[in-house]
Amino acid sequence: MSDPLAWSLGRAAQAIRDREISSFELTEAALERAHATQPSLNAFIEIEDETALAAAAAADEALAAGVAMGPLHGVPLAHKDMYDRKGRVTGCGSKIRKDHVAATTATVIARLDAAGQIHLGRLNMSEFAVGPTGFNAHHGRACNPLDPARITGGSSSGSGAAMASGSAFAALGSDTGGSIRIPAACCGIVGIKPTQGRVSRHGAMPLSASQDCIGPLTRTVADAELVLSLIAGADPLDPASIDAPPVERAPTVAALRIGVVRQGFFADGLDPEVAGSIVEATRILERAGASIIEAKLPPMEDVIELANLVAMSEGAAIHLDWLRQRPQEYGEQVRARLVQALGTAAPVYLRALQLRATLLARTLAETFASCDALLVPTMPTLPPISADVEVGASEAMTRVLVGLSKFTRPFSFLGLPALSVPMPATAAGLRPSAQLVAGPWQEGLLFTLGDALEREASGRSD
Repeated sequence: MSDPLAWSLGRAAQAIRDREISSFELTEAALERAHATQPSLNAFIEIEDETALAAAAAADEALAAGVAMGPLHGVPLAHKDMYDRKGRVTGCGSKIRKDHVAATTATVIARLDAAGQIHLGRLNMSEFAVGPTGFNAHHGRACNPLDPARITGGSSSGSGAAMASGSAFAALGSDTGGSIRIPAACCGIVGIKPTQGRVSRHGAMPLSASQDCIGPLTRTVADAELVLSLIAGADPLDPASIDAPPVERAPTVAALRIGVVRQGFFADGLDPEVAGSIVEATRILERAGASIIEAKLPPMEDVIELANLVAMSEGAAIHLDWLRQRPQEYGEQVRARLVQALGTAAPVYLRALQLRATLLARTLAETFASCDALLVPTMPTLPPISADVEVGASEAMTRVLVGLSKFTRPFSFLGLPALSVPMPATAAGLRPSAQLVAGPWQEGLLFTLGDALEREASGRSD
């Protein structure tokens, strides 16, 4: 048997159904990997051995009894520490909520439970999902399995580390300005930010009502597609969720029009390895039959400024009482960003929201009228060295922080789906990442394109 912890999510689920391996055996192996890597990677805030193994044993008993199985029956997953599970602590990577016991279960967790997941534990994250590096003043940073000296990216830092190290077969993250796609890019895995409203946010700690999205980090594009299909759908507990068209793949890459940017915002100042990976991605899609065209985009610098203003203003409103009553319990970076946002005037915030609709309409009319999807880098650089972005790193820290979400934040503001796919490794073992972006509800098209990239980037023959 090949190493089961290297299997994809789909392969692991099939192996349990076929009784090639038991849920207990697979869960025990995942827990052993989680404990073995925890001292070096710090991916978990809590590992739940007893409950996970009990659930796995129950899954095996159900399988033996012929009980109907969900598509993830008996497969171990782990999730960012921001999703409520009734009767369990949900800390959001913070000191303020370290003892918060949830009264209900988040919709996405309930849907994965219904699909048969085994829950391994709570994954590390940036405090309250604020910060693209994964730094956490209370729990310490999660480390990158590809190079522990480099950041995992945030805020879904533990999700990225756990997936890249083989401690789980899928992990939920959240994305307000890149917090799924940045860890995916840093850790060499797949991450999908769905269209705004496709996935319920009920039971997830909010940051920005207008930009928060929930999505998976996985090892393969097919696994991301599977998890998204299980968590998507309207939810009466989240009025912002939408009864959207189902995710359906485009039948082929051939004849699709792919917009690329050869100069300007998405092309200037790239690390050579990142630039080379986008050239290679373009060639792969062109060989598959896609047409490559020069994309037309609105001024992305303006979009970034508006996105950050709106997200942090909404976050400051959520945290207002805690900022007044318990400011000392926040980490320095997080408190500073939230307090700064308190100074945003209401007319400025509302105007930014108004401009969002205008910019989205312009993007759909100018960009996606001429192409089916965009191909741009997920990040302009390879993962930075952690020491360069710790608190107190001053000018270097500020420069890196801005750069990390430069290419992801605009699409969060516009509410568009975006998929991050790893490209071939550099000589240092890092994986530059391509970001595919499409119009609303076009995740299936992204999965078709992402699968074509993944097939060649990973050397798959299927």
